[in-house]
Amino acid sequence: MSSFLYRLGRAAARGRLLVAALWVVLLAVCGGVAVLASQGTDDTFAIPGSESQDALDHLGRVFPEVSGTSAQLVLVVPEGRQVDTPGNRAAVAAAVERIGSIGQVATVVNPFGQNVTGAVSGDGRAALIAVPLKVQLADVEPATKAGLSAVAGDLAKSVGDGAKVHTGGDAFSNRVPKLSPTEGVGLLIALLVLVLMFRSLVAAVMPLVTAILGVGVSIGLVYLATVVTPISSTAPMLAVMLGLAVGIDYALFLLSRHRDQLAEGLEVEESIARATATAGSAVIFAGLTVVIALLGLSVAGIPFLTTMGVAAAVAVALAVAIAVTLVPALMSFAGTRLRPRAPKPRKRAKPQVARWWVRTATKAPLVTVIVIVIGLALCAVPALELRLALPDNGTEEEGSPARDTYDVVAEHFGPGYNGPLIVTADIITSTDPVGLVNRLADDIRGLPGVASVPLATPNPKGDTGIIQVVPATAPDSPQTDELVNRLRDREQHFLDAFGTKTAVTGITAVGIDVSAQLGNALLPFGILVVGLSLVLLAMVFRSIWVPIKATAGYLLSVGAAFGATSFVFQQGHFAELLRVTHTGSVISFLPIILMGVLFGLAMDYEVFLVSRIREDYVHHGDPHHAIETGFVSAARVVVAAAVIMFAVFAAFVPEGSSTIKPIAFSLAVGVFVDAFIVRMTLVPAVLALLGHRAWGLPPELDRALPVFDAEGDGLVHELRLADWPGTDEAVSARELSLDDDRGQPVFRDVDLHLPHGEVLVLHGVGATGKTALLFTLAGRVTKHRGDLKVLGRVLPQHAHALRREVAVIACRANTNPVGEAAAALADGVGLVLLDDIDVVLRTDARAALRDLLARRTASFVVTCQDPERIADLLPSTAHVRAVRPQPVEVF
Repeated sequence: MSSFLYRLGRAAARGRLLVAALWVVLLAVCGGVAVLASQGTDDTFAIPGSESQDALDHLGRVFPEVSGTSAQLVLVVPEGRQVDTPGNRAAVAAAVERIGSIGQVATVVNPFGQNVTGAVSGDGRAALIAVPLKVQLADVEPATKAGLSAVAGDLAKSVGDGAKVHTGGDAFSNRVPKLSPTEGVGLLIALLVLVLMFRSLVAAVMPLVTAILGVGVSIGLVYLATVVTPISSTAPMLAVMLGLAVGIDYALFLLSRHRDQLAEGLEVEESIARATATAGSAVIFAGLTVVIALLGLSVAGIPFLTTMGVAAAVAVALAVAIAVTLVPALMSFAGTRLRPRAPKPRKRAKPQVARWWVRTATKAPLVTVIVIVIGLALCAVPALELRLALPDNGTEEEGSPARDTYDVVAEHFGPGYNGPLIVTADIITSTDPVGLVNRLADDIRGLPGVASVPLATPNPKGDTGIIQVVPATAPDSPQTDELVNRLRDREQHFLDAFGTKTAVTGITAVGIDVSAQLGNALLPFGILVVGLSLVLLAMVFRSIWVPIKATAGYLLSVGAAFGATSFVFQQGHFAELLRVTHTGSVISFLPIILMGVLFGLAMDYEVFLVSRIREDYVHHGDPHHAIETGFVSAARVVVAAAVIMFAVFAAFVPEGSSTIKPIAFSLAVGVFVDAFIVRMTLVPAVLALLGHRAWGLPPELDRALPVFDAEGDGLVHELRLADWPGTDEAVSARELSLDDDRGQPVFRDVDLHLPHGEVLVLHGVGATGKTALLFTLAGRVTKHRGDLKVLGRVLPQHAHALRREVAVIACRANTNPVGEAAAALADGVGLVLLDDIDVVLRTDARAALRDLLARRTASFVVTCQDPERIADLLPSTAHVRAVRPQPVEVF
């Protein structure tokens, strides 16, 4: 991967004009096509397979009048007056007649009509005109809303004497999140942080430009996707939020590495290529984890959540693509202007905050760990009360028609009128459909939690009946959940007593089912995320304890973020300060989105910080020195990245919609906790406690897990050996060593130099490790230490590519090793490795082998016990090297 990114970075630097032009054209095309073809967003929350959704779909076919969205007109007269007067009845009747002629209106319920109950408030001051529509929320036309609002205005004038008519209901809800100037504050904070970090306006502006461009492309693609699939309004806003945050951070990582390399004297183009290969590898790893976690939202089995995850994943993937293509191109445009200025000499060294911080955290590591774990666990306690619900008009902005109507209905009729349930009944076999639904309604009226049953009627065909049930509590209250469960528990009773199958549906029931399914999906999603983090980090750091520590820290961060969210949005603390207008529940998909997004961001900080610590440990072997040195070298970038991401998320809180606000808040808290408390405080303390034990995998697991080079260490190794050994050799080895599964040496400090076309003999009696050395040269054994280059390829980085050019033949186990060697040479193999060549005894075979070794068309490495036994086979230029048995430590 790092080698590919190295070439990609160099190509982007050389073709900077083309790369920049392609991204600008892509932005224009995506934006233009999206504007022309976009079908708009759809906030209809559906959950296929649930009882409520199946019943709602059935109503759409047999009773379309009650399956669409609905509007409400609420007439309220001043205190001391009654709404039910002859004059008001006449005015309402006229308004009802006008409403019936408005397009998309399915029917109108006159609150003073016959067989209508519960439409006049208990205090006698309000009357509710229910207006079911033929279409879903996304299809409501502006003319329909305008017509209803006009009728409401005329009705208020007709009643007079200070009467008000509120127009609302789901049809008037506006849950589409909008960007506000407040979000720009996050970008300004990001710019300020970048300027302070880079001390260069050019370098500071670059991440903002690339992040905004990436967001523009992703939003264009999201709206273009509305042509083929419905997408909720939250999806593009989530894509904006994530795209800005990760886009700025990913560009920051590359720029920081590039400027460090320029300061060391590296040429611009070479520095760009190396920064793309090293920091770019970390960016791809971080982006990959975020994308996988977002795509993992599909485990919930809810279509709107899956599309939301895909939309956000596209934004993150584009941020990664821009980081490894457009950012290198812009760095090439900037040239030497990105080279940091040499610092002025100071008489007295300025103390480093990072060094003081890490020393404080690791001075008493056990105390640090205990304090943080207990503190974050306490912060997570409010999460036990976290309640999930879908947004309704109670979460709309205060002062909006939908919110005002919602509040008026709750005040005069009760909170349950804002979220009525619908019980459907299969009455096709009944000879008295009207009587049957009335008996069902009477049975339901007596249930606890039922405020009223204002409507019970069969459809025009008489095969399906509906009973409207108004709960005594709000749509997002636990008592309403209990009522839904109570009604479903009585389905067998209804079948036995009335001979009819029933189902509970309605917007409120659908919301309850969505929340329940999302809650049930948290555990499998959590297992997926935790398992993924353990495997990925074990691949990167070749350690057991580092992944366990990182995953435990991630869970602490998630718990603290849930706790803070519940503290504000559930319990109402600081709600006024943060302009939270609705408390008591949070949007259903917040927990699963927070877990997915924070997982990727946490792994990002973990890799960037711990990889520096591990790099120092590998070179010096002192775990405590590695913690301090690695922390100091990475702290500046990690702090800047975390502050920027926190600022971007936090900027969506004050003016964000009711849907985005809790998500942005929880992500901001999660990023702050994970970056500053977990990664920069808990992680050093845990590593200090573990010492040498933090690094290392069991041999079996080490062999089974592939290597993921997230920091481009392989490329650094390859570049270091680019001009080594100075001559063109088939095999070059320097201080090559290998240990077995028990940590015992197989061979140590082997130096080899084999020119092309010549023969190398490795000999030794007993367990000398010569066969293991042979397989190491062939790229079959990759866990070695030291420098090794075979046929111009650095190992183990290019082991897979080398295997096509090398043939390994075990003479002891092969009936015709000479024939196999000849076939390999005919196939163009550049290096033939023959193990135990001294077992070839037949005269004709030895003669053929002698001829092969003398051809000089390829290089040979052979092993044997005694070179004297094969002296007649070797050309005069053969190189002979003894492999000595390694001493075994006895404990």
